[in-house]
Amino acid sequence: MFFQRWHTYQKERFPLLAHGPLIAAFSACAVAFSSMLRDAPPPGWAAYFTAFTVCLLMFLQLRIADEFKDAEEDARWRPYRPVPRGLVTLSSLRVVFILAAVIQAGVSLWLDERLLIVLGIAWSYLALMSVEFFCRDWLKKRPVIYLVSHMGIMPLVDFFGTACEWLPGAGQAPAGLGWFLAASFFNGVVIEIGRKLRQPADEEEGVETYSRLWGRRGGAMVWLVALASTLGCAVMAARAISFVPPIGIGLGVLLAAAVVIVIRYLSKGTSGKWIENFSALWTLALYLLLGLVPLAFR
Repeated sequence: MFFQRWHTYQKERFPLLAHGPLIAAFSACAVAFSSMLRDAPPPGWAAYFTAFTVCLLMFLQLRIADEFKDAEEDARWRPYRPVPRGLVTLSSLRVVFILAAVIQAGVSLWLDERLLIVLGIAWSYLALMSVEFFCRDWLKKRPVIYLVSHMGIMPLVDFFGTACEWLPGAGQAPAGLGWFLAASFFNGVVIEIGRKLRQPADEEEGVETYSRLWGRRGGAMVWLVALASTLGCAVMAARAISFVPPIGIGLGVLLAAAVVIVIRYLSKGTSGKWIENFSALWTLALYLLLGLVPLAFR
């Protein structure tokens, strides 16, 4: 019964089969990109393992933090979710959060004790996010600032992934990480907006979506701008590893496909799930093309 409850929780709130491959690509790309920037030998398995473990658990912690942050709203508007319906409790989630932190600290210490400093920076930002930077009401009234402030965690997690390679190998971050981290930030925006675009019939009372906030057209346009911004930053990052054409062509084709999806979403009533699923495909392509694919050609 105990294991069944947690299996159900992860299926509903943190599906490993969906998130696992994306986070694996995300973390592996960070390690590989750092090694290519340094023109270093291919990274060993320990760097990939540490980056994946910490990143996976960091995104789990983000989900758990949301459970606490949104507990009151979930109880009122979304009683079908695991916490309000009693499947799991906030106290048990707190224990999982702490265990995740212990594992993160353990694998970081195992690879290089200096990683604890980088991990501490990401933890600190996560803690500020959990309390809405001590200005919840102010942020809620300014959705753009809210979005930008919460997406700041993405480059920090990605920075930790790169540190798993450069910190043990060189002791300092290589030049050229900026555009890579910017691409990670905008890709976080792609995912966040992509999962909150819906048709009017799919909107839920009390659930804040960007299609309700900005309208379907406005939300879809912002999503396309985020895709284009990610592409631009990815191309600039690819310049540092001499891999611009594959990035430009690969993501360019996907961007064209995204435009088609948006047209169908706006004109033919295609479900917002198409946009959400495409955001996942885009993310997978981005990190494969910036990390493992160019590394394989070296």
